[in-house]
Amino acid sequence: MKKFKIRKVLDGLTAASSSSSATAQPGAPRENDVVQETLQSEHFQLCKTVRHGFPYQPSSMAFDPVQKILAIGTQTGAMRLFGRAGVECYCQHESGAAVIQLQFLINEGALVSALADDSIHLWNLRQKIPAILHSLKFSRERITYVHLPFQSKWLYIGTERGNIHIVNVESFTLSGYVIMWNKAIELSTKTHPGPVVHISDNPMDEGKLLIGFECGVVVMWDLKCKKADYRYNYDEAIHSVAWHHEGKQFVCSHSDGTLTTWNIRAPAKPAQIITPHGKQPKDGKKPEPCKPILKVEYKTTRAGDPFMVLSGGLSYDTVGRRACLTVMHGKSTAVLEMDYPIVDFLTLCETPYPNDFQEPYAVVVLLEKDLVVIDLGQIGYPIFENPYPLTIHESPVTCCEYYADCPAELIPALYSVGSRQKRQGYSKKEWPVSGGNWGQGTQSYPEIIITGHADGSVKFWDGSALMLQVLYKLKTAKVFERTRGKEEKPSTDIVEEDPFAIQTLSWCPESRILSVAGVSAHVIVYRFSKQEVTTEVVQLLEVRMQGEFSDGDSPDPGGEQTPTLPTPAASSSPQEGELPTQPSTGSNSSDGPRDNIPCLQVRSSPLKQSPGYQVELVTQLVWVSGEPPQPITSLAINSSYGLVVFGNSNGLAVVDYLQKTLLLNMGTSELYSPSDPYQRQPRSPRKQRQPSGALCDSNDGPNPSEDRCKSPTSGSTSPCNSDDDRKQNFIEKVKCKSRRFSKTVAHDFAKMSRKISSSDHEERSRRWHSIKCKKPLCSVNEGKKETERSQKGGISRTLSNYISYAKDNSFTRSRSSSVTSIDRESREAISAFHFCESFPRKNDSLVSPCLLVGTTQGAVMMVALSLPPGGDQRLQQPVGISSCGTMASLKGAILTMALLDATGALLPPSYESWYDPNASDEDKEKTRRRRPASPPSSQEGQDSQFAVLCSEKQAKVLAMPSQTRIYKHNITESSFVLRTDVVQMAGTYCIACFCANGHIMTLSLPSLRPLLDVNYLPLTDMRIARTFGFSNLGQALYLTSATEIQRITYSQETCDNLQEMLSELFTPVETPEAPNRGFFKGLFGGGAQSLDREDLFGETAAGKASRSLAQHIPGPGNMECMKGAASGVVGDLARARIALDERGQKLGELEERTAAMMSSAESFSKHAHVMMLKYKDKKWYQL
Repeated sequence: MKKFKIRKVLDGLTAASSSSSATAQPGAPRENDVVQETLQSEHFQLCKTVRHGFPYQPSSMAFDPVQKILAIGTQTGAMRLFGRAGVECYCQHESGAAVIQLQFLINEGALVSALADDSIHLWNLRQKIPAILHSLKFSRERITYVHLPFQSKWLYIGTERGNIHIVNVESFTLSGYVIMWNKAIELSTKTHPGPVVHISDNPMDEGKLLIGFECGVVVMWDLKCKKADYRYNYDEAIHSVAWHHEGKQFVCSHSDGTLTTWNIRAPAKPAQIITPHGKQPKDGKKPEPCKPILKVEYKTTRAGDPFMVLSGGLSYDTVGRRACLTVMHGKSTAVLEMDYPIVDFLTLCETPYPNDFQEPYAVVVLLEKDLVVIDLGQIGYPIFENPYPLTIHESPVTCCEYYADCPAELIPALYSVGSRQKRQGYSKKEWPVSGGNWGQGTQSYPEIIITGHADGSVKFWDGSALMLQVLYKLKTAKVFERTRGKEEKPSTDIVEEDPFAIQTLSWCPESRILSVAGVSAHVIVYRFSKQEVTTEVVQLLEVRMQGEFSDGDSPDPGGEQTPTLPTPAASSSPQEGELPTQPSTGSNSSDGPRDNIPCLQVRSSPLKQSPGYQVELVTQLVWVSGEPPQPITSLAINSSYGLVVFGNSNGLAVVDYLQKTLLLNMGTSELYSPSDPYQRQPRSPRKQRQPSGALCDSNDGPNPSEDRCKSPTSGSTSPCNSDDDRKQNFIEKVKCKSRRFSKTVAHDFAKMSRKISSSDHEERSRRWHSIKCKKPLCSVNEGKKETERSQKGGISRTLSNYISYAKDNSFTRSRSSSVTSIDRESREAISAFHFCESFPRKNDSLVSPCLLVGTTQGAVMMVALSLPPGGDQRLQQPVGISSCGTMASLKGAILTMALLDATGALLPPSYESWYDPNASDEDKEKTRRRRPASPPSSQEGQDSQFAVLCSEKQAKVLAMPSQTRIYKHNITESSFVLRTDVVQMAGTYCIACFCANGHIMTLSLPSLRPLLDVNYLPLTDMRIARTFGFSNLGQALYLTSATEIQRITYSQETCDNLQEMLSELFTPVETPEAPNRGFFKGLFGGGAQSLDREDLFGETAAGKASRSLAQHIPGPGNMECMKGAASGVVGDLARARIALDERGQKLGELEERTAAMMSSAESFSKHAHVMMLKYKDKKWYQL
């Protein structure tokens, strides 16, 4: 596993450059004199740990029938190895070329890989992190096929030119023995036979090699005599060849969908020609051609008919039919449909010996996006239940969160409700890929990974001890009326319309309350219950949020609440029940602009909710004057306060999910107090709105930079602003504010990250805007009456005046084509929330519930919360909210906020312990606890808290309640931070950051000393930015491909213990006995013929190969290095003990066999003597 060289920063280092130093506020007390910081740079080291999920773009597969290990190669040069559940390993070829074929050295703990760049590699699997021992790079010929006979050290390599070369796998040197194509085919043949597509030796005679050429010619080559014994010709191209175990017949699959069976001693014509899926004409003519049969396997059984398994070969008239695997057994033919195209398949057999009855028991089918194992031993061929976490990509992942050191009871609770969701009908047998052993890790804390998906599902995974297992799946789309037809097939790519896609989520592990936000501007609050319940009416709250811009007028507050109950859609005109197909531009249609309509329609029928997460409240943003609601950019929930808060580019809304009411709905600019020095008034220098052809960007985020270089008159981008402008558009994408996800996003992002001209960049931005402004499918619910409700009491007078002003001066702005680029710069979106108990205003002496709000322009504002007492009063009295103005301003959008106490310990948001909402009132009171008491109040003139603020560019630490800046650190100047979290490490806390330039950094708290800075992963895919997440105890993860999660650690302790934590692939297993030839076959011949390949292929007999043909490259993991790097003397002693035991067992078996042979010989001698005496004196005619 790759470890990265770390540029560790000396503790206490202060540089003159502002980009790499933490500076203290002049005159402020040195708080780190009080807070003892124990974290040092020695606590940090970065390395990859494990990779989970389905191998991305698989290309080949191999299986070790003795070790029972499965290997899968991919088009990106990766290899994934699987054993029993929890035993996984990831390897990567440095070249990144596609893996075209894999061959195990069966029961040797080694694997040969052949790549598309014409190189072969020998991997050692006897260590926990496999390494390459040898490599061989061919320079003059292209590799097309490789074959390694069982218990042989000579590897056959077929090439595109039709030649076959032989490699010694021990030394990885070429033999001088070469089979040239012109000697293999008939001399009268004038055309080249094409590439070698198959190589195998006769199961009963190792000296006979079967060579298949693409053109349809098959040659039986005599290795000793160096000549062709037989040649088998067929008109159609060959794709694969399979032997009968007796070595007298073989089967070929062809490009016209036929299977030809040949007797080895009758090369003139096939013994049988069949077309498994061809229509047989009545007049006896040749069946109609079918699609190519890409692979066939022929496996025999002792007790019954042989199995013939093949892929492809369907009739051409089956247009649109999915890929199929055909199993032919006796007179029955089973056609098994697959969900995805078949890449490869392997038949698993009881014996590794090719010259014995194979006794197949399962078929492993590698699909483009799935792995299926079929049980051949049961009627109907059921599939095995897959124990690997290969369903991450079942629907594309749109967001990901990682929680380490969770409450211990969470995983059993989620598993108990998730186990009821499992499918039925699986095979009752155990999973056949059962090799390897689990690691002996010391990590015992529970880890949970949550993934949100494009189809609206949320999956909970157990990620403890470097494993991954799905616990529970929540389908949020059940809350809404379905707009898609059931006949539509699900897609595994993020399609243009995914109205239920999860955009962000907020989870409280202690209270088990979950809140999710979707791309259709909806927020759903869930509670966890172990009891099933039927909800007659889903609680719905509709919120109207509109823009703040005006032409010289005061900003429109945008905030009316329309609480409604779901009702069936009532269509008063033909258009009302129809789905919009074109993006709205805000212009009036014959029916007027769409207004006060949510994007999705909540189901009106009763909702049966199984044990697990159950809907508490649905909140939806509605259309405003023909414009769709802006996507939700940030979300937070607090179980102790009973509040959920969300924000977008229009402002923020606070919802009381206990009382099911909207508490606050206001624009971002109104959070600033009137005398706020940081206040930014929305403005536009252009009075005349020019309708531009490009659609408005639906996530009109501001430019995070405080310094703007764009000219308001020309609209052109000056050189000094090109980077900022590029960064602004990139941030808009990264934060997933688009209405949907599409495959274009990653492609556009890859272009955007390059060094390009500003004009090209603006053109792409316009294209990006037009993509994101398409509306998702919406369920129209026109029959509802809009009702206005006054705001609850407890809101500040300023806010009340603000709302009354809004009602008197209703103002509607199109957020579509009329918004200029200058307006987009001015719009300030909400980027982060944090519930806490702190000092709402400067120099307050008492702590109280608060909400920290961060914006995309770097402002951090405090909102005070006034909560009523608990119990019934909490459900009856309103929650008071008042804005307290701005605390601080940073460069770039705010990403995370946290509070520390005076000792530097984290002050987590208060929470309410979990209780079952469907339990009896007595049970609720037993388990329900009130929120924790407030922290001690501050003495007059003394700071007792630290506020940690981190943006895309900076980190600041403020003393509370004085709001004095204690420390400041400029994280990056040339790039920007994508993800940052305050995490626990070695019993204390630090800030972990991931930048767009690939750097992963950690900063101490509260002094912001740099502790780690590693150039790990340059951002090349928006998927990484969307899914990267840090967690406690030095853990992090991200989605490295559409199907795989990569976990990493930045903890030195975890890196040191990684070898123990990883699973073992190779375990000492005795090779099964070879099939018994029988006494008479051994005496008179007729059994398998062995071959001394060393005499044929060794340097003495065959000479040396041409040096220019291939170059030998010693691998970094050669035997000498590995033995030295193995687990010390204890490991050597253990291996020696195992070797002695194995030798003793073999010696004992040899003695038993010798005794059996002696007994058999003695018995034979006695019988022969008796027969001799019986017929001694008789004449021949008396016999």
